[in-house]
Amino acid sequence: MNEQPVNLGHDTYLIDGYDMGFEGRTGTYVLNNKYVTLVETGPAPSVEKIREGLDSLGISLEDVKYVIVTHVHLDHAGGAGLLLDSCPNAELIVHPKGKRHLVDPSRLIKGARAVYGEDFDRLFAPIHPVPEEKVIEKGEEDVLMIDDERELKFFDTPGHAKHHLGIYDPVTDGIFTGDTAGIRYHQVEGMTFYLPSTSPNQFNPEEMTAQIQRFRHMKPSRLYFGHYGMTEEPEEALSQVKDWLSVFVETLRQEDSAEAMESRLFEKVSGYLRENGVPDDHDVYEILRLDMKVCAMGLYDYKRKES
Repeated sequence: MNEQPVNLGHDTYLIDGYDMGFEGRTGTYVLNNKYVTLVETGPAPSVEKIREGLDSLGISLEDVKYVIVTHVHLDHAGGAGLLLDSCPNAELIVHPKGKRHLVDPSRLIKGARAVYGEDFDRLFAPIHPVPEEKVIEKGEEDVLMIDDERELKFFDTPGHAKHHLGIYDPVTDGIFTGDTAGIRYHQVEGMTFYLPSTSPNQFNPEEMTAQIQRFRHMKPSRLYFGHYGMTEEPEEALSQVKDWLSVFVETLRQEDSAEAMESRLFEKVSGYLRENGVPDDHDVYEILRLDMKVCAMGLYDYKRKES
């Protein structure tokens, strides 16, 4: 089990939310500054892990000033309402296009139930609405001062979702990428491994490619992933995601059903890992099964809309 929280330096910490019961699946970043700021909440079942992590850092729930979500998908923001219920002084920061879904999460719940079916309650409940008066909208070029020398800068990063934010932190020269720059599979020992996240229903390959290029042009020293953790080799990560995105797009062009796309993606990705020495009984394959199913659903949704 991960030591909680992980100290990333520069008053920045990572709390593992054990999303879906997996270690190192989805994380919450704590910026322990004058105005204590959290980035991502994960789903509601992760909120207790956040409370425990804050307590171990000596941070009270009353100390939390800002909670930022990169986008409103439930694995990143599903716990926002529940967390704010116990953080009386906190305000929630979200993209303008995402605000209404957190104030009234009914459409998010409906969409996630369609994807996860009978597993929905176990993975995501309870989902509480966020009081509208506690929501702050941030978009392209907006900033947030969280300490005298730490001003976060926001920018629009569509591709994974239209309501997606990237956040640049000048203190660490790092970018909080949410899902736009893909997933970091830290479970694979001895190699770095990243894949794009193409979940439904707003995936757009052209926009995702443009954002990956934007991140590369920024030349950050760090990337902070929603799934999961930090890399200090941004160029390697972004290069892998860009290359695999081409494979994903090729798959959507060649296959006509979500099931066929899922099968082809899992075959390609698992074959690559086996070629690089990852044994068949490794835990990463269980996570990939789920991820390729959801990614294939997003690819199929994009193809259906395109046609």
